[in-house]
Amino acid sequence: MPIVALIEDDAVMLSLLQTLLEYEGYETVQLDGMGKVGDIVELLRQARPDIILMDVHLRQVNGLDLLRELRKDPSLANVRVLISSGMELSREASTVGADGFILKPYMPDDLVARIREALGEA
Repeated sequence: MPIVALIEDDAVMLSLLQTLLEYEGYETVQLDGMGKVGDIVELLRQARPDIILMDVHLRQVNGLDLLRELRKDPSLANVRVLISSGMELSREASTVGADGFILKPYMPDDLVARIREALGEA
């Protein structure tokens, strides 16, 4: 069962994503995006996700900055990453190494399709 790491600071959104993805057969690991970049990177190393769904605008960390650090870490550099935001930042996300971008608000089916595509399940 693929593991999806969810990095989202909105607790309601985090809960909805967890419910949706577990219903679709994924295991989830939830991170609220709080803390320092290094702390989040360490939690991701421990979780060993197959894919990360990450919001850009987190309370203490910018998701694009976090992605830059993930791409530098040998144990996480090849993990698929989907970036989400309410602002059109697909170019910026691609520039820092995202495997995809999804604009909020999105339909659940669209998100699941993007995750499957990124994991090569489509």
